[in-house]
Amino acid sequence: MSVTELHQNYIDGQWRPSSAGKTFANTNPANTKDVLGHFPDSTAQDALDAVGAAAKAGKGWEALGSIKRGDILFAAAEILSRRKEELAAAVTREQGKCLRESRGEAQRAIDILRYIAGEGRRLSGSTLPADEPRTLAMTWRKPIGVVALITPWNFPLAIPVWKMAPALLSGCTAIIKPSPLAPLTSALLVDIFNEAGVPAGVLNLVQGDREPGEALCEHPDVRGISFTGSLPVGLSIQKAAAPRLARTQLELGGKNAVIVLADADLTLAANAILLGAFGQAGQRCSATSRVVVDRRVREELVAKVLGRMEELRIGDPTDEATKLGPVVNQERLDACLAAIEQARADGATVRTGGSRATAGVLADGYFMEPTLITDVAPDSGLATEEVFGPVLSVIDAENFGHAMEISNSVKYGMSGTIFTNNRAHAYDALQSFEAGMLHVNRPGVGAWPHLPHMGAKLSQYGAPECSPETWEFYMEWRSACISFPA
Repeated sequence: MSVTELHQNYIDGQWRPSSAGKTFANTNPANTKDVLGHFPDSTAQDALDAVGAAAKAGKGWEALGSIKRGDILFAAAEILSRRKEELAAAVTREQGKCLRESRGEAQRAIDILRYIAGEGRRLSGSTLPADEPRTLAMTWRKPIGVVALITPWNFPLAIPVWKMAPALLSGCTAIIKPSPLAPLTSALLVDIFNEAGVPAGVLNLVQGDREPGEALCEHPDVRGISFTGSLPVGLSIQKAAAPRLARTQLELGGKNAVIVLADADLTLAANAILLGAFGQAGQRCSATSRVVVDRRVREELVAKVLGRMEELRIGDPTDEATKLGPVVNQERLDACLAAIEQARADGATVRTGGSRATAGVLADGYFMEPTLITDVAPDSGLATEEVFGPVLSVIDAENFGHAMEISNSVKYGMSGTIFTNNRAHAYDALQSFEAGMLHVNRPGVGAWPHLPHMGAKLSQYGAPECSPETWEFYMEWRSACISFPA
């Protein structure tokens, strides 16, 4: 399949353009003159066609059984493994993360796919005691039907995989609509699943922006919507799904805190903060955006973090020496700069960075200086609103209790981390964090394929992803009582 053919929708086993014939350009955020290609600017009709194809394919895909569906996913994992470098290069070119980070994302996608494929032999129910003789009581699970998978640009490979894989393994049929900022990687993924043997209509791809996304969310035959993205869009999806009781699985924003107590290993903490705040240019839902530190060790910790930040080479993300690539587009760059200016107006102190990066980078790339800001008030905009870029705020705390109060004071609850050598504080933190993914004395980002990826408060609604708990979204229960008369 040629690159040109990949720049189309994939509906009912066929690559085809938008029904309106419109396209949009996909550009490299490190060099906007580098156009990866033109992709279908799809309409509501394209979404309707995809839902129709998925609905038609549902019974046959469910009848195949989870073991054989798992075999197809294992085959897809092997193809993805062979094409790992190609996928990593595509991620870097269209999203901007450093190539070593893209390789890590590709490996995570492979690991998740293999893990989910193995669940094909474990999608079990229960046998239960019966109140009557010669009677069998049992439960089992069935797929909910057609699902829409709406994915973001920041993990254009891993997140589509951790939605596609359980959707297909469960027996659901699916339509994936990726972000228009990262369309190529999803097209490559769909091509891989097609090569692995997923039948026509089971997995469909609709490119584009708001129009096809809204059509998917409002379609009566779409029984579940799995979305990763911003809080406002997530709330609109929930409203669209509610009247017909369609299921939603929403992973939304984050404003994650790392608490550093006075007894912590500050070198260990500084290293973890650097990774959490500036890895992938801070564009992760679990990124470290707040450091809440005991004021007695604040300056010592800040000095260590600033020292590590000097090692962050900004530049071409395909260069193995680069440690900080661009943000994804002009909108994201402007949002970072606006947040910094507001922080200055609120009385905070920019200790390093604060501007668009220009040295050693292409002028038309969206490069942002890694920025560290101290004297941040815990109720200020910088401390409470998501920035989604390489901007780190440092907030002073009096003690453990005060630090935990600050950490929990925001509307989000994706990740929470503490650095301390006090076991009692570590235990209390795990019980007190109002967040879904918790860490002690380690970076506060990411998890393994078999652990739930989830948040709390306004960061998450519905079943977690990347874990056995995800079946509660893609499947529904049945029970049966079967009598065998004498």
